[in-house]
Amino acid sequence: MTDHVILGKGQIGSTVASILASRGERVRVLSRSGGPEQAGIEHVKVDARDAAALTAATKGADVIYNCANPAGYHQWADEWPPMFAAILAAAKAHGAGLVNTGNLYVYGPVTAPMTERTPLNSPGHKGQIRIKMWNDAMALHAAGDLRFTEARGSDYFGPGALADAMLGERVMRPVIEGKGVTVFGDLDAPHTFTYIPDVARALIRLGGDDRAWGRPWHVPSAPARSQREMIQEAARLLGRGPVRVSRLPWWVLINVVGAFAPAMKGMAETRHQWDGPYLMESHDFTDTFGDKATDTATALGETLDWWRARLA
Repeated sequence: MTDHVILGKGQIGSTVASILASRGERVRVLSRSGGPEQAGIEHVKVDARDAAALTAATKGADVIYNCANPAGYHQWADEWPPMFAAILAAAKAHGAGLVNTGNLYVYGPVTAPMTERTPLNSPGHKGQIRIKMWNDAMALHAAGDLRFTEARGSDYFGPGALADAMLGERVMRPVIEGKGVTVFGDLDAPHTFTYIPDVARALIRLGGDDRAWGRPWHVPSAPARSQREMIQEAARLLGRGPVRVSRLPWWVLINVVGAFAPAMKGMAETRHQWDGPYLMESHDFTDTFGDKATDTATALGETLDWWRARLA
């Protein structure tokens, strides 16, 4: 039986754990706060920035899935370097495969659909942090010290995605409550969104297939839709007519909201993702492994079901 260790118990890590546990696999979830035992899932409290503690907690791991993330953008510079160095050290110590949950920040502003061959040219601070993580891991992979791969998705949405997701609480709650929705960026620019259960399934697929190692993969994602289209589709699924959608100016988000929520200031670096078309292709994954994205209507329907249960 494969020993799976998951770092982080957020929406992605928890979904990975649930899927693996349902298959009867051995599953450990490591996080700073730990958690109560669940059927088939062991929770362990550990600070992932502590290399010695993390190496001890991951002993016996065959595959490590890094689904952890600092709480806010403003913490990336301080927390990611020691955390990822500790993760690499743990995977190397145990000879475990390491599957990293990535994103598209590494590419920076682009004018064409992103593929796994798009250059890593991000000029932004957060993108540069992610590029260094990728390069450090791939150097160890090339040296034969560990097996590494990364699953990259666009903006995540789905069950469990709360305030930090573009299609999280700021959209789902008002749509369910029959109110207007306020978002930022171009309301009608096509945008790739990636469904959280598809991310989890992709991570698991990569961790169990030797064809995955040594390169990045884009998570299967449905055809791009604009923010307005996603919001109106959600309203349609609820049996409602069109929802009023308005745009929040960037200066309000960064300067006003950012004064109370420091993480929002970090959105300035990624505004290119929302001010025009932002497209990601995932043909490589589907052509290689056969997995396809969940269709948008199904994904939004399951997301709305989760939110209605939460709000009830």
